[in-house]
Amino acid sequence: MEEIKKKQPISVSEVKEIMEKSDPESMDQIQRWTFDYVSKFAKIDGKAAKKLKQQLVKECGITEEEAVEIVNNLPSTEAELRAFTFGWKKLILAETLEKMLKIIKENA
Repeated sequence: MEEIKKKQPISVSEVKEIMEKSDPESMDQIQRWTFDYVSKFAKIDGKAAKKLKQQLVKECGITEEEAVEIVNNLPSTEAELRAFTFGWKKLILAETLEKMLKIIKENA
């Protein structure tokens, strides 16, 4: 078993990009299930997801974990976005939500 070098939240799209580098024949059952899942649910490619995540963190003042949640779901309206931010239990200003939606539309 490999040693954990660092822990970092990554999106479904980033997981797919990492797993595509492996030979499916060498994957165990759980890895195959995971690969099947990420292949079905990744909404954008890994590079775009990473860029979007970084931009949301930098420009909107949210955590990486929160940005990953947004990248995995790509909400397209303020109401959808509020459904996620409500669960974060912190106030997100309307102008920040608008900025987030603009960043999503530019990168997704």
